[in-house]
Amino acid sequence: MTTERLHKIRNIGIIAHIDAGKTTTTERILYHTGTIHRSGNVDDGNTTTDFMVQERERGITIQSAAITSFWRGYQLNLIDTPGHIDFTSEVQRSLRVLDGGVVAFDGVAGVEPQSETVWRQADRYGVPRMAFINKLDRPGASVDRSAEMIRERLGAHPVVLQMPIGREDSLAGVIDLVRMRALSADVDGHVEESPIPEQLQAEAEQRRDQMLAALADVDDEVALLYLDNEPVPPELFEAALRGATIAGRAIPVVCGSSLRNVGVVPLLDAVIAYLPSPSDVPAIVAKSALDGDPVTCPVDSEAPLAALVFKISTDPYVGKLSFFRIYSGTIARGDVVTNTTTGESAKVGRLVRMHADRREEVDAIQAGDIGAVLGLKLARTGETLATSEQPVVLEDISFPTPVIELSITAGSKAGEERLGNALARLLEEDPTLTIKYNEQTRESTLAGMGELHLDVIVDRLRREFNVDVVVGKPKVAYCETITRAVSASGRLVKQSGGHGQFAVVDVEVEPLEQGGGFVFENAITAGAIPKQFIPSIEKGIREALREGPFAKQPVVDIKVRVVDGKFHEVDSSDRAFQAAGALALREAVQRGHPILLEPTMKVEVISPQEYTGDLIGDLSGRAAIINGIEPRTAGGQAIHAQVPLANMFGYATTLRSLTQGRGSFTMQFSHYQRASEEATKELHARVA
Repeated sequence: MTTERLHKIRNIGIIAHIDAGKTTTTERILYHTGTIHRSGNVDDGNTTTDFMVQERERGITIQSAAITSFWRGYQLNLIDTPGHIDFTSEVQRSLRVLDGGVVAFDGVAGVEPQSETVWRQADRYGVPRMAFINKLDRPGASVDRSAEMIRERLGAHPVVLQMPIGREDSLAGVIDLVRMRALSADVDGHVEESPIPEQLQAEAEQRRDQMLAALADVDDEVALLYLDNEPVPPELFEAALRGATIAGRAIPVVCGSSLRNVGVVPLLDAVIAYLPSPSDVPAIVAKSALDGDPVTCPVDSEAPLAALVFKISTDPYVGKLSFFRIYSGTIARGDVVTNTTTGESAKVGRLVRMHADRREEVDAIQAGDIGAVLGLKLARTGETLATSEQPVVLEDISFPTPVIELSITAGSKAGEERLGNALARLLEEDPTLTIKYNEQTRESTLAGMGELHLDVIVDRLRREFNVDVVVGKPKVAYCETITRAVSASGRLVKQSGGHGQFAVVDVEVEPLEQGGGFVFENAITAGAIPKQFIPSIEKGIREALREGPFAKQPVVDIKVRVVDGKFHEVDSSDRAFQAAGALALREAVQRGHPILLEPTMKVEVISPQEYTGDLIGDLSGRAAIINGIEPRTAGGQAIHAQVPLANMFGYATTLRSLTQGRGSFTMQFSHYQRASEEATKELHARVA
């Protein structure tokens, strides 16, 4: 029963560039699976997964939404994710717990900048995926061009399984090239199956041959049949493509138009056929919270518990909602679970599954499944829930560093406490949000992933939490790093009445390449520091990374190796080694010739060709590096550039002016580069 139950589960996410149709696709899926009885539209502001006021007003997805539905006897745990780069952390934490992904592409634009970002994120977590070429009802849409862009830009191996029937307004359905049949539009949840129209038969046969050749490139059994001109049975084809998809060797490609209900039912069937179940992916390997040794967590409901909290949501009616994925074991109502990151334990109250706009209370959630618990105060995003008997720590979810910040204060003294409480709840929900408080100015600095991100947070403070706030202008969020390898020591030696505090930590610190983040290595030998104190040293170092001694900015791109130290059998403690680790890190950064880094953004500007010269001139004036110009459909051109974020404030207004409102742009974080002397002086003056 356990094997059968797992085989019938699909944990999938819909991911894509903004405006590729993720939410509309999700809405149609929920309608066809019977989860909702009326399909909403983004433009009408009545979709199921975009439930926030800000989402419905702006027509964008801000928070990922997890919903359970059922299709042909299979359970779909579906997560609709944002497309805007400012909310990329929502995609990242969703991908961490998914077994498969559906990547939606705009059939006109093909692979867009954020398409590449989410694709790389899926690569990082090893998530098998398939592609849905959407919006084929629009002029200029092309399955072939989109598939070619998937091959060239993403380095993937697409296997195109369908071709459209009709073009643009006449789009009427798709042809299934695996079973050679025509499938009409998905009206009222039904697809009419019929023979392929005679005028499309020759093209369908040619495309089927291309499909078989593409799969033959990655599957030996299909290759032998194809080369011998032997027929490939649909069952064999589907099994071979499923294996190649799960192994990451192929990408099944289906097509349609979610808005017009074309291709959604075949998409659902393809999800079941080609994307993995929890039993198809390797068992996750965790670390023991006791000694750091690896522990394999089998996908077995009878095994010890290992669950990852991937999202926190605050519901105005029921309070805190913690979403989790169970990799091993079972969580039942009334169980006592331990947060192995903090060591706290608590009893599980109400367990729920999310079904669109309602919750289903359940008694237990088992391995391989996704659910949520109400009111569990001890859990935060990225933390592990396990048992006290076998505490394990799953790999944490890492998030990008914020690139923009603004000052925020309560509009009145009475509102200060309310602002603090509201910010604390938002921090629980959003791990890319950081807050620093200045005791002297009684001012908080809010840092996030972009202007839109911070704009939404401020709007939520005012409307959702009813806090009157005063905000300053957005500023760039800088970082620090070192430029040479150094050795340093952190010493905490305090003696007072009773027990003292004693810890000595010696470290070697070296700079990493851009984007290297933070690497911690334990190189202690001969028991100079007992093993149980190493996690405390790492915790102290990580806390010290939040504010460097050079310019009070986060420290990035360094490797810290703990090489030696001293302890005292009585006076040493976790707290002492945590403090010594922080002291060692600060000393190392001061001696490592620290420099200031500023965020550089990857920018794509799309406009009619006649404005290209003016746009390049304006970007050059913003210290941009122009990486290339690419032709687009209907006489448009895309300019690819890298620009310091500090020079991009207000660009939307300039772009509208230069292109008479016909231009658009996307911007996402690229890398950090050494800040100019002017920026360094300005920041020192700001923090002085």
